[in-house]
Amino acid sequence: MHDIRAIRETPELYETAWAAKGRSGAAAQAVELDAKLRAAKLALETAQSRRNEASKLVGQAKARKDEAEAQRLMAEVEQVKTVLAEQAEVERAVSGELHDLLAGLPNIPFPDVPAGADEHDNVEVRRWGEPFAISAPRDHVDLGEGLGLVDFEAAARMSGARFVVLKGQVARLERAIGQFMLDLQTREHGYTEVSPPLLVNDAAAYGTDKLPKFADDLFQTTDGRWLIPTAEVPLTSMVMDQIVAEEELPLRMTALTPCFRSEAGASGRDTRGMIRQHQFYKVELVSITAPDKSEEEHERMVGCAEAVLKALELPFRTMLLCTGDMGFGARKTYDLEVWIPSEGRYREISSCSNCGDFQARRMNARAKKAGEKGTRFVHSLNGSGLAVGRTLVAVMENYQDENGRIAIPQALQPYMHGVTHIGGV
Repeated sequence: MHDIRAIRETPELYETAWAAKGRSGAAAQAVELDAKLRAAKLALETAQSRRNEASKLVGQAKARKDEAEAQRLMAEVEQVKTVLAEQAEVERAVSGELHDLLAGLPNIPFPDVPAGADEHDNVEVRRWGEPFAISAPRDHVDLGEGLGLVDFEAAARMSGARFVVLKGQVARLERAIGQFMLDLQTREHGYTEVSPPLLVNDAAAYGTDKLPKFADDLFQTTDGRWLIPTAEVPLTSMVMDQIVAEEELPLRMTALTPCFRSEAGASGRDTRGMIRQHQFYKVELVSITAPDKSEEEHERMVGCAEAVLKALELPFRTMLLCTGDMGFGARKTYDLEVWIPSEGRYREISSCSNCGDFQARRMNARAKKAGEKGTRFVHSLNGSGLAVGRTLVAVMENYQDENGRIAIPQALQPYMHGVTHIGGV
């Protein structure tokens, strides 16, 4: 959500940002609706004041037995009541229209975010590791099916497309990856482990900017709740409608959860394999900070996500997204892209975003300093640390040998109970 006062004071800033997202004229529309709303509120206050004054004068006229004046004033009170009803309806309608407009407008980027139209305008910030020298690399589908431990056909029979059944040591490897990530973030990076609900209500989905814009990308239950697309939703919602002591910030939370996405906008994309699934595991990182600390926390969060790939010795690059490629709620986003040998390119495995106060305004999450009266909206940040399924793909492909065996990265071997390879002798 946006601060209408800020839009009113600097409409050109918002117009430039929204025009780049295909919402040209939105700032002017918001300012116009705001003016109408304020005019309706003023008219309502004026009418209420006149009604109260006239009602008081009725009593005074009756006290001095001036029945004619009393009747005239009572008639005026009735007329004012009609005006009140009309203005209240105008206020309700315009307020709803303004709310709906602002709820559907994306966040605006920080000044240091590069301008651009799409992923081709993203900027590489740094690169770590060299791609593995693999002759004729096989993709994870061929590797997994060759081992008899990845079954897309069985998943399709019971669930349809974009599901997979993992078995044996590959299933254990997936579990090991998730546990390793969770341990790393809690033990070394100070995140608090949380086991959150996997179903949330409208308020939580709206507060984390998944509703109304992304309703088609979510799965909804028959009782109106939503399966989480990421643990960002319940973790960030921990501060919904709360006033947090600013001295307790930052709050750093992490969770390993299943995630559910309909992939409504991904028709025809990544239909082969485990890159884009309806159900997958992910370790999510969420930070709640004071407004002046979020940029520093953002860089720290990116480092925490990068640490996973470094520990697994997987080559990756860190990309700063341009204005046209950022998500709806972000002010600044870094993507981590891991090397996928079978494709000969880097693929996204984590997005770390600073949302500023965008989500906090939607969910009314504030912070208060000790000894001060006022509150201010917190800043929220979220990032993948990492997507487990895509990390499994990267491990399988980068650690394969010419015989189709998969070596286990050293960091994961303690979680595999001494297994050093999957497949072969």
